[in-house]
Amino acid sequence: MNGPTTLEVDFHVHSDASYDGHEPVGLVLEHAADIGLDAVVITDHDVIHASLEAAERAADYGLVGIPGAEISTADGHLLGIGIEELPTVGRPMNETIEAIRSLGGVAIVPHPFQRTRHGVRKRRLKRADPDAIETYNSWLFTGYRNRRARRYAGRYDYPAVGGSDAHSLLTVGRAYTEITVETPFDEITSADVVRAIREGQTGVVGQRTSLKRCSGHYGKAAARKTAWGAKRAALKSAWGVRRAGAGAAAVSPISFR
Repeated sequence: MNGPTTLEVDFHVHSDASYDGHEPVGLVLEHAADIGLDAVVITDHDVIHASLEAAERAADYGLVGIPGAEISTADGHLLGIGIEELPTVGRPMNETIEAIRSLGGVAIVPHPFQRTRHGVRKRRLKRADPDAIETYNSWLFTGYRNRRARRYAGRYDYPAVGGSDAHSLLTVGRAYTEITVETPFDEITSADVVRAIREGQTGVVGQRTSLKRCSGHYGKAAARKTAWGAKRAALKSAWGVRRAGAGAAAVSPISFR
């Protein structure tokens, strides 16, 4: 009989579909698999198409597919995990939370209290009642607001999650969440992960552990990103040469391999 399965999931990662993201979906998935994560959720700002693509392609990299988004509400940012449709942007946070739940997802407040990054204020968070709190965000450098978020989650008995909030490849996995589900790995779905968060089957792993765990891979990630960019540049150049030479017989065809 199979026992519980523990997953390591980075719930907060941006792709180049975000206005402030840099990496294509395929590269994020490849890197997440390489550093040993079991899932990575693309949570782009107010768009969901790249996350749906990532969830669909995840199995090709040995990952669990989980869609999501980072949604701008009237009270601050909110992660919707396990949703396949984007709720209306700009509504009050409590209404957005209900919309996420109605879509079968779970609502997580990221980087609370940090107003410079659109974190929700404490008085509004009390009215919102989300499903979980991001108590470790790897971009909060001093740690003060992470500690404050952890205390808040403990005081009000919210499940705690961690996320890298990565906008570039090298920060993927610097914080993540351990999720325990009662399902064999090959059968785990996004709904299983949503259920586990709601039930509080979570554990947060911060930057130090993740950096040690991934220390051999960040150099490889930099090389991979360089190779990816070079490949795209070569393809673009080849396309440009072919287009320019289509009407000029004097231009010899060039082969790029």
